[in-house]
Amino acid sequence: MHADDHLVVVDKPAGMLSVPGRGAGKHDCAATRVQALHADACVVHRLDMATSGLLLMARGAAMQRALSIAFAHRRVMKRYVAVVHGRMAADEGEIDLPLGADWPNRPRQRVDLVDGKASLTRYRVLSRDAATDTSRVELEPVTGRSHQLRVHLLATGHPIVGDVLYGAAEAPRLMLHAGELSLAHPVSGESLRWRSEVPF
Repeated sequence: MHADDHLVVVDKPAGMLSVPGRGAGKHDCAATRVQALHADACVVHRLDMATSGLLLMARGAAMQRALSIAFAHRRVMKRYVAVVHGRMAADEGEIDLPLGADWPNRPRQRVDLVDGKASLTRYRVLSRDAATDTSRVELEPVTGRSHQLRVHLLATGHPIVGDVLYGAAEAPRLMLHAGELSLAHPVSGESLRWRSEVPF
């Protein structure tokens, strides 16, 4: 979707790894495909294999550091769209629950009120469907924990439709899409925003 001397933005399909996986046959991924075009491309963040949407990569180690700092300081805004089970009662709100690894069940994560890391998700209901008993929601992860959106929604009683890992698999895919990404360009300072159409 975008490439310049400093960064690359791609629209990753569901079912593709962000980075190479372990074992044979798991080398093909978004990172290696971008690196075939831009050899200096470096990973800054990841999307779960089952999640589709916008993925940002840096050109070179110095830009990778700069963009990683921007993520850490919450200067990169990401918005997702998901379809979840049930009709969410509130039109908008926040899910503020600490998360940690579910070690016996890796790679699953879980709410961990004792040792978990602070995790915050903002949500806004876009629509509710009585026929399918689902809600379409816009999600903004303020923090960036592994599986944050999936576990936060599960904890509210509204798991994402199609989430095989967390037991809500009644769909051909995980209904989670990274649809919007915005940041100030790390060199020019220009405000940049990309949008990707939700495929479900």
